Amino acid sequence: MARLIPHDADRPIRIDPQDKPVFICACGLSQNLPHCDGRHNLCAAEESGKVYVYDKTRTKVVEVREENETQ
Repeated sequence: MARLIPHDADRPIRIDPQDKPVFICACGLSQNLPHCDGRHNLCAAEESGKVYVYDKTRTKVVEVREENETQ
């Protein structure tokens, strides 16, 4: 079953302490889930108050809705 889950995070979650930091994806766009691969940079152009629907590969926006349309 498919679900539309709005994400408003625009950067990864940093986990310390490790030998080096580990970054966990919070935007949902990473191709290497659960780890961040930097694709949160795609979120920079997203407007507040809108819901962006990405294709199954999480690489392309296929629809933009007003936020109140999904509630």
